[in-house]
Amino acid sequence: MIFIAHYFTDNRNLSENRKEHSFRFSGHLFKFVTDNGVFSKTGVDKGTEILLEACVQENIRGSVLDLGCGYGPVGTVIKTLFPDCRVICSDVNPRAAELTAINTALNNAECEVLVSDGFDKIDDVFDSVITNPPIRAGKAVIYRMFDEAYAHLNGGGSFYAVIRRKQGAESSCRKLEEIFQNCDVISRDKGYWVLKSTKLTD
Repeated sequence: MIFIAHYFTDNRNLSENRKEHSFRFSGHLFKFVTDNGVFSKTGVDKGTEILLEACVQENIRGSVLDLGCGYGPVGTVIKTLFPDCRVICSDVNPRAAELTAINTALNNAECEVLVSDGFDKIDDVFDSVITNPPIRAGKAVIYRMFDEAYAHLNGGGSFYAVIRRKQGAESSCRKLEEIFQNCDVISRDKGYWVLKSTKLTD
């Protein structure tokens, strides 16, 4: 049997091959160090870019979680564009978390970084949870992220996710509707949907 290490697992045993990439977004030039064993190691992927384009049109405020942060592009950009926010970046993959710490420092974006399997190591509640979820991990993993995000949002806080239509965006929207009682598709671009659900206040 051949074991394949996925980017959403602990894969510190992989050899290193760090590279630096540039990403121009919203008038800023960001630099990101990537490595083997992290998602989209050749540069910021289109889904993440579309997610960011949608989020910068939102009223991002207060505390923000970049859930499944990879090497940190979402958290880095959000902190840069919304500097008054407290931003936490988390990932199950220690190599990803290490790269996020490097990249947030490289871009002068002061974020907190931690290793956590979903919300296992997270006790905080947030005003926004933002994710480009690891679709290949399967629906059980993704839907657990949805449920736990709901539990870790303040009333009036919002959850944002980008998912390709052909990889389950419609079923994810239905699941979020079930959990939050609402789900809006705030962007459709190149086959990607950006989903937004808001935790209703009593």
